[in-house]
Amino acid sequence: MKKGIVILILNCLYVTAIHAQQFYDVTKYGAKKDSSAKATVAIAKAIDAASKAGGGTVYFPAGKYLTGPIHLKSNIVIFIDAGAELHFSDDFDDYLPMVESRYEGVDLKSFSPLFYAYKVENITIKGRGKINGHGKKWWDYVLSFPKDQPRNKWQLAFDAANKNIILSDDSAQTKRGFLRPPFIQPMYCKNILIEGITITNSPFWTINPEFCENITVNGVTIDNPKSPNTDGINAESCKYVHVSNCHISVGDDCITIKSGKDVPGRTKNMPAENYTITNCTMLNGHGGVVIGSEMSGGVKKIVITNCVFDGTDRGIRIKTTRGRGGIVEDIRVDNIVMKNIKEQAIVLDMQYSRVPPEPVSERTPQFRNIRLSNITAYTKQAMYINGLDEMPVQEISLNDCVFEAETGIVIKNAKDIQLHNVRVNTRTGSALTADKTQRIDIDGLTSAKPIADVPLIKLNNVQDVLLRNCWPFNGTKIFAAVNGAETKNVKLLNNELGEATVVYGDEVKK
Repeated sequence: MKKGIVILILNCLYVTAIHAQQFYDVTKYGAKKDSSAKATVAIAKAIDAASKAGGGTVYFPAGKYLTGPIHLKSNIVIFIDAGAELHFSDDFDDYLPMVESRYEGVDLKSFSPLFYAYKVENITIKGRGKINGHGKKWWDYVLSFPKDQPRNKWQLAFDAANKNIILSDDSAQTKRGFLRPPFIQPMYCKNILIEGITITNSPFWTINPEFCENITVNGVTIDNPKSPNTDGINAESCKYVHVSNCHISVGDDCITIKSGKDVPGRTKNMPAENYTITNCTMLNGHGGVVIGSEMSGGVKKIVITNCVFDGTDRGIRIKTTRGRGGIVEDIRVDNIVMKNIKEQAIVLDMQYSRVPPEPVSERTPQFRNIRLSNITAYTKQAMYINGLDEMPVQEISLNDCVFEAETGIVIKNAKDIQLHNVRVNTRTGSALTADKTQRIDIDGLTSAKPIADVPLIKLNNVQDVLLRNCWPFNGTKIFAAVNGAETKNVKLLNNELGEATVVYGDEVKK
């Protein structure tokens, strides 16, 4: 019995010793818990010690830590405990020398991100603590950037590091040579977990993995004030990305999906693919979930479900422009509630910037096979689809959706559009307006708040349209207004119109 007890005690001591060896408390390496001195070197020592042991947890106990950039190595966990706060320096020099990075879809060298990893695997940032990027100095400097001045030391360092970069069509920002760093940017990494932490005041994009594989972001709070380009989660040219249970309020888009910009993006040709976004809330931000406009490497196989947007400028937004190239396809959006949306609930816009028409080539973007369902939205405009003359938006469906909006659904330059069981209550204008669109199936479209003498549906220069199974509410006087000399093959089937009528322009061939 005594021998057994001794063996048990020895085993417990061994397990405890192993556990202790796996944790690397930054205060043991010289980090101050009162922000009285920068802990950059101490944190690097703790990471190096863990790395030399084959990996481990770099631990931040409760306290406030002032630091410069933190560079991660393989098999490292950054554990920021409850009550711990990491405050990142706003001294620009701390983020030199410049490192391999990507800025708005252009591959280059720039200031080190606050958390940075390059070609490593099995890395984690987690805990119930807070990380603060102190971005205001970065924001203010960019907003009041000196023009027509000799290039400063940071711009000269940028020039020296970027002699042969491939520029985008719109390269003014890159050429300026002062580019704010993202908060968390792993590059070419595998197996990344970011969990539980609260992030605030990012200098630029907040969580921004590039060319990475197998990323999980779970239970993270991102709270950036009104500020330039402080997007929440931007996973760019990655695959197998899982975002769940996050709470995001930022100065730009809440979650974005990108894959490089113009020639740099097409040259790398690394799509963003296999993303799932679920159970998230989005508050302030230009968009809830946004694809593009930097999507030149392609975006495909994306699922967005079970989310709430409250107060964003737009809800679901997919945007691009001539010159980008790339294909956005196989997108599923389901079970979304939107409220207080300041502009459009849903946007699919291929003319994000006004570029003159050009022949179809590798520069021509494409949107296709995008399915949206079970959406309730309180918004300024219900939906806006805007394709190109030379490349319509294609294969779009909207199922079981309700919009309370000032204005309704507008569709331009599109092909193969389906609306099933959609209700659009507007304060002004028609529920649906379609222009220069082919093959439209409108099945069970209604408005519970008809507007006197305003058509429920307006069709202009459309071809191959099926209006079926519609039952307008009492008070609907004009069910559809059909116009345009190019309009042809409009069919009505199994509609209960009551007192509502269909009116045709004189130019329409009956």
